[in-house]
Amino acid sequence: MFGNHTVDLIVQIVDLIGVFANAILGGISARLARLDFFGFSVIAIASGLGGGMIRDALLQQGTAAALTDPYYLIVSIGGAALVLFVPFKSRGSQRLLVVMDALAIGCWAAVGTERGIGAGLGWLPSIMVGVITTIGGGMVRDLLLGRRPSVFGGNTLYATSAILASAEMLVCSELGLAVLGLFLAITSGATLSLLARRFHWILPTAPQLHLVIGHHHGMRPHDRR
Repeated sequence: MFGNHTVDLIVQIVDLIGVFANAILGGISARLARLDFFGFSVIAIASGLGGGMIRDALLQQGTAAALTDPYYLIVSIGGAALVLFVPFKSRGSQRLLVVMDALAIGCWAAVGTERGIGAGLGWLPSIMVGVITTIGGGMVRDLLLGRRPSVFGGNTLYATSAILASAEMLVCSELGLAVLGLFLAITSGATLSLLARRFHWILPTAPQLHLVIGHHHGMRPHDRR
């Protein structure tokens, strides 16, 4: 039904949507951190392009797409520029950002997984590439802002949604249904993310091993210096 060229075009469009959404989110974080215009631009672009650049560096298939395809930088800068003129403080705009963020999860997971498959990787590395594509930009943004990446704990199933979307893309791609995989990945990734946000679903934190060890040796946590 769809040729390879059509699938590649859809993948690129979906990828650019993710870049645009995450550039906006990065710009908002930079505004909250009260950065100057240069810092604002760096954070926004890193948020929009960071995951894809990490992906391309891992795949080692030439220069990162963000540097060879002008659309990526243009779309990323466009998303950053939009934040300069739109405050995104109303309830409606905040809800829109939540939805855009959720859609970006499925977008980037699908695109990253498809790139991994195209590079000849196995099923598990391809899923890993999809997840890294999804969370990479946010991690770079948080690190540049001097804070722990939110994906490491306390967030509402962001990486988990990416894993689900990546797995669906992988299965559908192996069956020759890449377009269906894109649709399922975007839909399910966004749905799980929005439900997790609505009902406050989070992964359990790791056991506090120092408390366990301290108790085993008859020591209280504050006795350790």
